[in-house]
Amino acid sequence: MADQKLTCGEKNWILYDVANSAFILLVSTTIPIFFRSLAEAEGFSPEQATGIWGTVTSAAVLILAVLSPILGAIADYGGMKKKMFTTSLLLGVAGLLAMSFTAEWVAFLVLFIIARVGYTACNIFYDSMLTDVTTDEKMDMVSSHGFAWGYIGSCIPFLIGIALIFTTPFGLTTQTATQISFLLTAVWWLCLTIPLLRSYHQTYHLEGKPEGIRDVFRQLGGTFRKICRKKSLLFYILSYFCYIDGVNTIISMSTSYGDEMGISSEAMIFALLLTQVIAFPCAILSGKLAKKYGALTMVKIFIVCYIGICIFGFQLDQTWEFWVLAVAVGLCQGGIQALSRSYYGKLIPKEASNEYFGFFDIFGKFADFFGPLIISFCAFVFHSSSYGVLALILLFALGLILLIQSEKAARKEQG
Repeated sequence: MADQKLTCGEKNWILYDVANSAFILLVSTTIPIFFRSLAEAEGFSPEQATGIWGTVTSAAVLILAVLSPILGAIADYGGMKKKMFTTSLLLGVAGLLAMSFTAEWVAFLVLFIIARVGYTACNIFYDSMLTDVTTDEKMDMVSSHGFAWGYIGSCIPFLIGIALIFTTPFGLTTQTATQISFLLTAVWWLCLTIPLLRSYHQTYHLEGKPEGIRDVFRQLGGTFRKICRKKSLLFYILSYFCYIDGVNTIISMSTSYGDEMGISSEAMIFALLLTQVIAFPCAILSGKLAKKYGALTMVKIFIVCYIGICIFGFQLDQTWEFWVLAVAVGLCQGGIQALSRSYYGKLIPKEASNEYFGFFDIFGKFADFFGPLIISFCAFVFHSSSYGVLALILLFALGLILLIQSEKAARKEQG
């Protein structure tokens, strides 16, 4: 078991998941609820507020979906990954800090896009750091620990913020207490990233520097052709696009959907907090099960579970049902994300990990764009988001089919 102990570099990499997960927990809970209050104060209906939020969320991830491969290709050169990671971090933290000082709904949305773009850009470089900080043999375990500790650690600033919002001490208003919670999360995010910035060293990289944007696009074209030629990798990325669409949509739109169904803000927040707590041991367990049964087998099981979650979510209209849904998501969420990341990390050449993760990210982020758009479309057209939740089943099913095709292609390539 000695070889399974975490190194200092692995621990610092995991700690960043604790740092940035606090932001995404806000995105799933407090931020959309706060925006809804701002929008409804301006006369928007709950359905319109859901539609606007879904559209803006889509816009934020679409920006990075387009830029991801380009940023990744540049970051693969020696010394660039850490610089670009740091720049993205500062952008994200600055956006969140500024959100703490505005109550105008349009400005709030603009700052949210900035913060979300910075967060998403950071993740391109952070995910690719996995190939530098650990080995193929430990990748499933380290990736699972990252998500696991991220889930549980992010609860600390979140609980402090929720305590301020619910108790409003020192004469604070609910709005001011909510904005202070944004401020606390920004400080948490920045401070817990410092150990990774101090210890990280880019082990795998391309030699030299790109001479211009033409070189970058030439490099991207070559990588895209390599992905297309390796059918197992191509089918896997396409599968990931489909199923992670559903996963991320459920994460980002859960509170907006619950509010539309009449679930109280307090019930939703504590239910999603329960999701974080359950996801902690389940993410670590998924890494151990992947070692025994294989990462792809576990991902397929999680996809089937998510299909059941969508069916249950379609008819949701009671608070207890939202709690059941929160538990079910907690059982699956960390495992499917962690194993998807680590399995991909073992498929790609390590010296070009940023570029390959850039392509991985573009599929993931276009999925982030497409999923909320489905919810928004249904909210505007059918005056209910329920049909959008049901439509996610098709994406999970298609993802499962493509994953099976990837497995078959891998067997052919090996033998």
